[in-house]
Amino acid sequence: MASQETLYLKLDRNVEVEKDDVQLSDLGKVVCTNKDILAHAKTMKIYKFKDTKPQRQVVSVMKIIESLQTMYPDLTIDNIGETEVIMEKVKVKNEKGFMQWLKIAFVSLICFFGTAFTIMAFHNDIGINKVFMKVYEMIAGQASDGFTILEVAYSIGLAVGIIVFFNHIGGRRITKDPTPIEVEMRIYEDDVNNALVETADREGKTIDVS
Repeated sequence: MASQETLYLKLDRNVEVEKDDVQLSDLGKVVCTNKDILAHAKTMKIYKFKDTKPQRQVVSVMKIIESLQTMYPDLTIDNIGETEVIMEKVKVKNEKGFMQWLKIAFVSLICFFGTAFTIMAFHNDIGINKVFMKVYEMIAGQASDGFTILEVAYSIGLAVGIIVFFNHIGGRRITKDPTPIEVEMRIYEDDVNNALVETADREGKTIDVS
C-alpha cells in the first residue's frame, strides 16, 4: 500500500543534462522501499527543453512533490536535499588531438605570463630592488651589485610559497585539504546559483506549484 510507503528525495542544486527530456532521476537521488513506486518516480518527466526556449530552468521541489502526490496520493515524501534545482541543458564537445593540446598550451601561456607580469608589476610598485639593496648594505657593509643571496633566497621562497599556497606540485595534491582556488570557486558557484534562483523567482520563471 502506498499509504505505508515513504519516498525520499535528495536533489542537487545544479544539474547539467544533455537530453531534452529531464526526469526526476536526473535531478538527484530517489529512494523508496517500494520498487514499483521508485521506478515510476525516477522516470517521472520534470521538464522538456526546446530549442526556442532558454536552456536553463529552475524547478521547485514543491512542483515535484505535487506531481508525485498526483501519481500516489497516499505516498509520504521526505525531501532532504535542495528546495530549488537549476536545470541546464549542455552540449558536450569532445575535442581530441591537436585542438585540445593547442587550447591547453594557450591557457598555460596566458597563466604563466599573466602571473609573471603581475608579480613583476607588484615588485616594481613596492620597489623591492631598493629594499634588497638597502638591507644587503646594512648587513654586509657594502653596496649590492643587484644580484645577491637575498634575491636568490627570495626567488626560491616565492616559488615554494606559491606551491604550498596552491597545495599542488604538478598534478599531485600536497594535503587532502581543498586548495584556495577550489574554495573560492565553490563560493562563487554558490553565489551564482543563489542569484539564478532568486532571479527566476522574481521574474516568475520558476517551475512551481500554482
